[in-house]
Amino acid sequence: MKRYLKRSLTIGFFLVFSGIFLTAGCSQPGKTLDTSIKGPQMVVNPDTIRLGVARLTKAKIAFSGAGFQPGDSVFIKLLNVPVDGKKTDLSIASADIEKNGTFTAPVGTLAKVSDFLRASIGSNEKMENIIVITGPPMPPGTYTARAISMLSDKKAECTLTVKGPSLLDRLEDWIGTLLGKIVKK
Repeated sequence: MKRYLKRSLTIGFFLVFSGIFLTAGCSQPGKTLDTSIKGPQMVVNPDTIRLGVARLTKAKIAFSGAGFQPGDSVFIKLLNVPVDGKKTDLSIASADIEKNGTFTAPVGTLAKVSDFLRASIGSNEKMENIIVITGPPMPPGTYTARAISMLSDKKAECTLTVKGPSLLDRLEDWIGTLLGKIVKK
């Protein structure tokens, strides 16, 4: 009887744990640009991110825009981010404008690690990339992102919500620490 109960609990735990991982990977459809707007506009997908080290470094964050001058370039800045007690603007992405006036600017791993997590990329004895955590990440909150055109005065804004790590993120980071992929100093 104890053996049956033990197996049942093990299977039940496995099913619950698997369900959590499966639903954690589900995401809502991304935001799209409004084709009825003639001027500059921008959206970010996803519009909410979490500050879990493992999840954020793997996440695909991209800003998309329309209504800009073809052949131009844009820089994406995150405005008024608290850094060392002061508010500063962080340059987190850039892109060239396509012939139809649109752009897609993905946020690179270096920007996610250095600006969002406020960490650095190092290497271990096996010459594998690791994330070195030296302090707390950026504060959670809702931040304004601005696309600034290089050749014209066109600008567009959207919001990016930054949340603290979830329990699942903390578990994944703990496993990453055990495996030596995340190092805290």
